[in-house]
Amino acid sequence: MNNLQQATPETCRSMAMEHLRRGEADLAEQCFARLHGIAPDDVQALQFLADRHLARNDHAQAIKLLRDADRVKPEDPAVLSQLGSVQLAAGDFSAAAVSLGSALARTPQAFITRLQLGIALEQLGRAHEALQAYFTAVRTAQMKGRWLDDATTAPVLRDVVKYAMNYANEGRKRLFNEVLDPLRQRYGRSELTRVEHALAIYLGEQPKSIPDQRQKPKFLYFPDIPSQPFYPRERFPWLEALEAATGAVREELRAVLSEDRQLEPFLGVQSPEDAREMLRSSSDRTAAWDAYFFYRHGKRYDAHCAACPQTTSLLDTLPLVRIRDHAPETLFSVLSPGAHILPHTGVTNTRLVTHLPLIVPPDCAIRVGGEDHVWREGHCVTFDDTFEHEAWNRSGETRVVLILDSWNPDLSEAECLAVTDLVEAIGDFNQASEAASESPTPA
Repeated sequence: MNNLQQATPETCRSMAMEHLRRGEADLAEQCFARLHGIAPDDVQALQFLADRHLARNDHAQAIKLLRDADRVKPEDPAVLSQLGSVQLAAGDFSAAAVSLGSALARTPQAFITRLQLGIALEQLGRAHEALQAYFTAVRTAQMKGRWLDDATTAPVLRDVVKYAMNYANEGRKRLFNEVLDPLRQRYGRSELTRVEHALAIYLGEQPKSIPDQRQKPKFLYFPDIPSQPFYPRERFPWLEALEAATGAVREELRAVLSEDRQLEPFLGVQSPEDAREMLRSSSDRTAAWDAYFFYRHGKRYDAHCAACPQTTSLLDTLPLVRIRDHAPETLFSVLSPGAHILPHTGVTNTRLVTHLPLIVPPDCAIRVGGEDHVWREGHCVTFDDTFEHEAWNRSGETRVVLILDSWNPDLSEAECLAVTDLVEAIGDFNQASEAASESPTPA
């Protein structure tokens, strides 16, 4: 250390890093302090010295050094995150929330920074924002294989991570239960018993205990109703009117196909590898599953509806599921020759799927829960798509069915309303979480 006073900035840095490698933090600090004296705007020195001052509970000096670092390297997420951590330790929760939020705007996947933001927001009394921050922090970490258990959580973080998980679990439970309160008052609590059970399953408080193991809902399982792949047509008195309109609907379909009107891949834009996970071809042609949507995720395709007025008018008379940003989903489903839609499952048994077959060449069928059904033009079939299902077109012609979703008839009016409000609330919360964890870096 005798030559430290004559050392160049790079020599000071090299010596500091060598001392750190040896675990000699005090000597490394001396080297960084000398580097700071020679080059006061060196960000690495400023950050290291700030960390050392924080370890000594000298928050004011640590904040001053990091403010200098932010001046030299504005909007750097590492500097902002460190500054927010020090401000949090100092009890300046407002300043910490600003610094941590600014860091996350540039590095939204930084789950430890978001965890700290949750702490700051909770201390500021901003409970819902804290809930969102804690939930998003845990969700982001777990998607990266972290915070799944003690083994995947750093010892220093275990207690605060467990606290965040509990806060998020209790907060979501409270939030979603509050959504149901108006319906409890309107219909009585007993009318929503099964909905409350479904919510408890969704939150992981109770097991699904599905009686039929072929049924695998991806999102919301509604308990205590019959589990069956196919539903008898007498449960749906409106099927007769739908089938009676087959000719008119098919004529509009043919116009769509003849003019190639904006068919789009049902699965969206995917890489060939991703598409192969859902589609196979029994011929030399590339398998295609295309769609002409009237509604998708609750969004109305106005141009498509205008182009097919009779189909649209018919759909408007049916008891479709209507949940903001989720349903209905109605479309012409176009399956190319040789295409095979591989086994998959739907999201919830609260709604069922109906097919009105419009163009069905030979060797086309659907399998639901291991049970095959061969489509017949003009004859509807209704099934629970939370049962594993697949479909194929082994002919040399195109197959088309009209697809729509309706409420499961085993739900009461109150339960349908409750599921609507609950799914919208869950969707809003999850969408906000996803937006927070994927926010783009500002220009």
